[in-house]
Order: sequence, then C-alpha cells, then structure tokens
Amino acid sequence: MKLNCVVVDDSSIQRMIITKLVNNHPNLHLIGDFSNAIEAKGCMTIHNVDLIFLDIEMPVISGFDFLDGLKTKPQIIFITSKAEYAMKAFDYDATDYLQKPIAVDRFNASVKRAMDLHLLKSEIHEEDGDHIFIKSNLKKLKIFTAKIKWIEAFGDYVKVVTEDDCNLVLSTMKSFEKDLSKDKFVRVHKSYIINHY
Repeated sequence: MKLNCVVVDDSSIQRMIITKLVNNHPNLHLIGDFSNAIEAKGCMTIHNVDLIFLDIEMPVISGFDFLDGLKTKPQIIFITSKAEYAMKAFDYDATDYLQKPIAVDRFNASVKRAMDLHLLKSEIHEEDGDHIFIKSNLKKLKIFTAKIKWIEAFGDYVKVVTEDDCNLVLSTMKSFEKDLSKDKFVRVHKSYIINHY
C-alpha cells in the first residue's frame, strides 16, 4: 500500500530534496510538489491526498494558515528549519515534525509513523465503516465503501474496483448507484462512478 502525498515548500532546493526522498520510498506516491499553499490546495480538490510534507514559513500563506483553510486534513509531516514551531505543530495533530536538514533515517521513521497511523485508521473504519453486499461469481461479498476506488459500466454488468481487487456484478449503473452514499461517490460519466472521499 502507498500513501498519496504532496510536498509544499517555497524553497525549490528543499522541494527537490524532499521529492527525491519521497520518490525513493516504496510506500509513498508523489501526487505533486508545490511552491505555495494555493497551488497545493487546488491539487487537493482533485486528488485524494493521505499525507502532506509541509513547510511552515512560506510567503503569503504560512503552513499553519494553509491547514486552517482545509475542511478535511490529511496527515501532516511538518518540515522546517526552526525548532520553536514544534509545539504549535502538534496543536495541528501533526504526525511528525522534521527539522532541516533532513536525515534519511529520520525521514523513513516519520513515514513509518504515517503508515502505521493510516493502517490503524483504516482498520477502525472497516470495523465500523459503511459497506455494501454484492453478488459476484455466485458468491455474496461484503465490500467496504471506503475501499472502492471506482465503479465502471461493463455491458450488462458493473465492474467494482477496490484497493484489493475488482468484481463483476450483474447490475445497471443506475441501480448500483442507489446503494452508494452521495457524499462519497460521484458519477463523473455515464459509465463511471468514482469515490472522491
């Protein structure tokens, strides 16, 4: 499993260092790197982001101001050169706080912490989470809606694509759509429904 992440830092050199660390890590998938919070926020309206590597001191909008403007907050790993921000960072429920220059082993420890938290939240969500039952290959399967990535029209069937696998269900898109939460799923095309949660 990989965490979708973004890097937000006004320093091009720091962004290059952090993106290299991200790209070299087997459990991270870089969605994008941004020099300011406005660009990052725009990306986050389109993509599902699990983790932000965030600089605190940036022009116009600081890292803290950026977080204040987010409705839903992914995990945050703050990256800064000043230790005095550490206490305030944890007021934002930060996963970790890395001080520049960043050591590789310290970076890896932060990512492990983020992975552990992500897995823990997934397990809790699965225990109590929303689910649907589908019939596929003559078997009744319980599918947690949080794990559904998208649903695709496939002739007389719909293809339900999850994080783990995909299943064909004899159904129309219209009928299948009724079982899904309108808060989490959106029909983007006559043949596609995506999970935007």
